[in-house]
Amino acid sequence: MRFLAPLILGVAVSACTAAPPAETAQIVAAQQAKLADLTAGKIAGPPQSCLNTYHQNDMVVIDDNTIAFRQGRQRVYVNHMMGPCSNLASGGNALVTKTTTTQLCRGDIAQIFDTSIKMTVGSCSFGDFVPYSAPGYRG
Repeated sequence: MRFLAPLILGVAVSACTAAPPAETAQIVAAQQAKLADLTAGKIAGPPQSCLNTYHQNDMVVIDDNTIAFRQGRQRVYVNHMMGPCSNLASGGNALVTKTTTTQLCRGDIAQIFDTSIKMTVGSCSFGDFVPYSAPGYRG
């Protein structure tokens, strides 16, 4: 019995430090490529605490922590959520916000809505909105 304890501990520790499966690595690489594609050739501006609602029409989910809002081809706003929006990037889920103003702001809470079972399955909070603009863009 004394010999089993170190063996069990060793197995538990190695399970925690194992490399992620190849499928997970491919998903992460695809998400990073999606963000790189959206920001390619654009320059990051100073973070903004709010985004006007008319810039929110073209939302792109990068991963459970990152959402982008496209404003045409010239500008994209990237938001790194304050805490993950669990399962948002898995598909079949929608991000639902309720605002009483014409802006979406840092700290506003969004709900994750599972469209297949038609119920809220989580929530998260927006961080700052970082604009990425094409050089010379004045919009």
